[in-house]
Amino acid sequence: MTTAVIIPTFRRPDGLLAALDSVLAQTRPAEEIIIVDNSPEGGARALVSKYADGRICYVHEPEPGVANARNAALAATQARYIAFLDDDEIAQPTWLEAMHVTAERLSATVVFGPLQAQAPKTSGLRLHLLNRLYSRVGSHADALINAPFGCGNSMLDRAAFDLPDAPFPAKLNETGGEDDVFFALLQDQGAVMAWSAGAGAVECVDPERANWQYLLSRSFSFGQGPSQHCAHRDKPDWLGVGKWMLVGLAQLAVFAPLAALTSPLNARLSATFIDKTAQAAGKIFWQSRFAPKFYGTSALG
Repeated sequence: MTTAVIIPTFRRPDGLLAALDSVLAQTRPAEEIIIVDNSPEGGARALVSKYADGRICYVHEPEPGVANARNAALAATQARYIAFLDDDEIAQPTWLEAMHVTAERLSATVVFGPLQAQAPKTSGLRLHLLNRLYSRVGSHADALINAPFGCGNSMLDRAAFDLPDAPFPAKLNETGGEDDVFFALLQDQGAVMAWSAGAGAVECVDPERANWQYLLSRSFSFGQGPSQHCAHRDKPDWLGVGKWMLVGLAQLAVFAPLAALTSPLNARLSATFIDKTAQAAGKIFWQSRFAPKFYGTSALG
């Protein structure tokens, strides 16, 4: 019952160190730890080479893109259980153990755990919005769930699925959302999804991802998801696209005034409405030309 922990990384040495150290400190050790360096220059190689641990496998995927990195990681292991941890996340010591306990107890084939965002220099309204976008909250107890979360802090039973060679779509390398498509594939194959309350991790938010422009772009991108999912199917569902655009228009009319009205009164509530307003706009302007680019070649600088 081999478990591999996958950590994709892109020019984030301090984050990679923290993530890797947290995996090495697990109460239930992983049999494999796959580090996928997605920088063209392979900058993480020297850092990883300092670890004298035979479980660690360094993979260099020089073509930037979040989907490329995840696909390269899956290709590098035949482990039955695949746990994903991002290079800005720090797992609690019992993280992997809790994932397995939940999977066994609930007969789940995909498990997600909570995330707590940390951004020390962020406060007020912006901090409330940041927590909405980067924290992941759920039940205080393990439970089956109907909808997936993102890849970071998740685990799947690979034996339960028939995965193609590259299950994360390369067309989403720069915008993200590749994990939405991936988990939709698993759902189509009958995935049993669960929430593991004890499999917690911290999401360390870099300052450049905590400014207003980035936060609003992230909300907008989330909002594009439902419309894009309908439009990008093998047989596009244009009726579904139209439905989501109408939903977005209605939400925009409601949430934009509420965001303005609650701003001086209740920062947490206003952040909720700001997030919903940006997501509503994303449902309307779902086309690729409006999609914010966070990863891949756009992140090279």
